[in-house]
Amino acid sequence: MKGLEIIAFYLPQYHPFRENDEWWGKGFTEWTNVGKAKPLFKGHNQPRIPTELGYYDLRLPIVREQQAQMAREAGVTAFCYWHYWFGNGKRLIPEVFDEVLESGNPDFPFCLGWANHSWFAKNWNANGTTIDKLLIEQTYPGIEDEMMHFNFLLKAFNDPRYVKIDGKPLLYIFDPISIPKEYIRNFKKWTVEAGLPGLHLVANITSPSVKKDVLISEGFDSVSYQRLGGLKNATLKKIGVNGSRLFALWRKVKSAINRRPPFMYDYADYYHELINEIDKEENVIPTLLPQWDHTPRSGWNGTFLVNATPELFYHHCNDVLDIVKNKNNKIVFLKSWNEWGEGNMMEPDMTYGRGFIDSLRKAIEEYKCER
Repeated sequence: MKGLEIIAFYLPQYHPFRENDEWWGKGFTEWTNVGKAKPLFKGHNQPRIPTELGYYDLRLPIVREQQAQMAREAGVTAFCYWHYWFGNGKRLIPEVFDEVLESGNPDFPFCLGWANHSWFAKNWNANGTTIDKLLIEQTYPGIEDEMMHFNFLLKAFNDPRYVKIDGKPLLYIFDPISIPKEYIRNFKKWTVEAGLPGLHLVANITSPSVKKDVLISEGFDSVSYQRLGGLKNATLKKIGVNGSRLFALWRKVKSAINRRPPFMYDYADYYHELINEIDKEENVIPTLLPQWDHTPRSGWNGTFLVNATPELFYHHCNDVLDIVKNKNNKIVFLKSWNEWGEGNMMEPDMTYGRGFIDSLRKAIEEYKCER
């Protein structure tokens, strides 16, 4: 893999399924939260209303084809479909990816991201804490489950569209800390036994307490940092526990005075914190973040970025592309293509149209001209 690769995370939801009907009411989809979102203050960009693709149902092949074409036009080279395997063959929302795999369409590269976490219903409290009700638990039952899961993955790995790094299928792991080490060992071993050169495992890092070198020593090939914590990690480390408590108190007071949600940050300041020097290392894959607003799901206590405009995203794209220009594998993750419930998407809406798509394409074209 020598050319630039932009791999966008892709949520295969937006259609009713049995478990959601049971947990949230018949017909619930991700669009339910998106459509009922309210602005929390004057100027808050909610609700976000899709334009070109509308409130789509991803069970429709024509929608998936339109998404793939739009992604090509943006410069995205592959989708990373979120994959939910809870143990003993239990999956959720499998319909979309299964049809993509079986039908061969859209003819657009892909890989899988194992979203290996339990699902909870969250009740958000005024102080920002949550009360969680377990809906479905992520389990790791052992060797039979490992083999069953791997056999499913192998079908995808053998698809000619599957993203490979030096011939090795790329598999992204959402929670690399909880996954048993034997899953890592066996998945890699069985991939080689199946005739492939190996398996390239990517670990998602969300906390400064998780160390890259430890994950690499445990069998991961690369890592990707998701820096959505709000407060700079370096600052948090310096001020310690008591400082963090004081900061939390200050944030609540400031929120009350300004009548603004407590976890609101300015993209103009924040996008610089989404990458740093470690992203230049060969075994680190940087991440692009066009926009973020979790309030459709979590209301007043949701983390969100204001002033996330296509113009600032263009500058963010330039920074990230500059990070990878001297790497052997010039891979970038894009978070995300269609996470509408998190205000984290590239797809057109009434506010910005194709602004984010155009910004990414412009940055990529300029990058290629410089090369």
